[in-house]
Amino acid sequence: MEIHLTRSPCMLEKTTRINFLYDFYQALLTDKQRNYMEMYYLEDLSLGEISESFNVSRQAIYDNIRRTEQMLEDYEKKLGLYQKFQERQNLLKQSKELLSEQKYEQVTAIIDQIMEME
Repeated sequence: MEIHLTRSPCMLEKTTRINFLYDFYQALLTDKQRNYMEMYYLEDLSLGEISESFNVSRQAIYDNIRRTEQMLEDYEKKLGLYQKFQERQNLLKQSKELLSEQKYEQVTAIIDQIMEME
């Protein structure tokens, strides 16, 4: 049985999320997990190509990638680094818009919010 992970347009959001989670939490992964994730998500290699590189089955690669994705999601649930990043980005965008409208008091309030997040 051969397993394929397809990357349809609807998977783009998941791939983007996993890439961000990987950026935030890669230091918490093993070398093997980092290698598999980088090859699959960053280098866009197939399960077959990765399995040949490590001389293991495609199923083993698939299982490891899925477990690692779940670990990244678990780290995010506990630590929330990606969520805080997104919140900061949204607040900075709002600040920029408010600055262009010269609403300085509202910008100051947003800066206070950002500082409280840290």
